[in-house]
Amino acid sequence: MTRRLFILASAEARRNAAAYCMAAPDRDYVRFSEPTRNLEQNAKMHAVFGDIAKQAKYLGRVLTLPQWKTLLISGHAVATGLGADMVPGLEGEFVNIRESSASMSVARMASVIEYALAYGAQNGVVFDGSAS
Repeated sequence: MTRRLFILASAEARRNAAAYCMAAPDRDYVRFSEPTRNLEQNAKMHAVFGDIAKQAKYLGRVLTLPQWKTLLISGHAVATGLGADMVPGLEGEFVNIRESSASMSVARMASVIEYALAYGAQNGVVFDGSAS
């Protein structure tokens, strides 16, 4: 199966996508989705999370950037109504099966970054130029 990606940014792109759909074999499928986060957003997210990891503590503990990423994305999900999906882990621990930042839309990633900036500001984090 050949995979095709059409970015619907013009009438021509829409025509090409429609023509491809009309010629596609039966049982193929089509998926429409918003664009996922971009490289600039990814860099900004990591800069913001990195500043928080360097300066903030959680429950009196210093956490790594990946630990802060888990906390911030989980908190954002709850704050925006997505909720948390807590399940017992393989060894009896509790695990939050959180959404993947890599598959977030541009708008959702922007919201995560704003959430993290607000959290940091409320907790005395001074962001360097790459995060603001």
